[in-house]
Amino acid sequence: MSNDQIHVHIRDLRKTYQTQRADIEAIRKVDMDVRQTEFVSILGPSGCGKSTLLMAVGGLLPFTSGTIDVDATPVTRPRRDTGVVFQSPVLMPWRTIIKNVLFPIESLGLNVRDYTDRARELLSMTGLDGFSDNLPTELSGGMQQRVAICRALIHDPALLLMDEPFSALDAMTRDNMNQELLRIWQEHKKTVLFVTHSIREAVFLSDRVFVMSPRPSIISKIVDIDLPRPRLLEIEETPEFNVFVAELRQAIEH
Repeated sequence: MSNDQIHVHIRDLRKTYQTQRADIEAIRKVDMDVRQTEFVSILGPSGCGKSTLLMAVGGLLPFTSGTIDVDATPVTRPRRDTGVVFQSPVLMPWRTIIKNVLFPIESLGLNVRDYTDRARELLSMTGLDGFSDNLPTELSGGMQQRVAICRALIHDPALLLMDEPFSALDAMTRDNMNQELLRIWQEHKKTVLFVTHSIREAVFLSDRVFVMSPRPSIISKIVDIDLPRPRLLEIEETPEFNVFVAELRQAIEH
């Protein structure tokens, strides 16, 4: 992989939490390269440090040692070219949907009027036409998570970090959101780092899957998902799909 293809470059990353009783080593050593416009999922057992790794890449959590570079620039704080989607939509209940989407623009000190049309386009793209002036409590969980994705995309980040964004949704809504996410990714050509507990979700979405070991974690396996795109839900019934599922399950359990 040539350097000009690498969007996220991580070397010898370590994270230790200091507590009154003892130091807790969350991540022992992580090396990772993610290509431009690649969709990468991170799998591993609960508590292994998947979210910790993602937040460190986003500049939202300091790490103990090692390096993280995005576009060949060291990550020391949140970056304007990075969008984050959390497990919960984290919408502000007193703001309308469009004002929630535009909140990062306000935070960056940019002119909201310059981005209002883009906000409406994103809402339309995610099937939220007609909901701009609603409040979050008037939307379903899946609709609220779509708003969160729009908010993460409003400033056109090159890198999208997603921390189990669909885990609280029912199975049918989750399938729909996965298809929607792939459509957005294919249209907008973002680099995506996606944390999930679901092996099937990781296989369906990803170009590659990184498996983290139990804490203190390392990258124990990298699996290339050599399945054709675009992907429809029917691919989950194929033998090829389930071979990848079995390989990843074995990697996590061992």
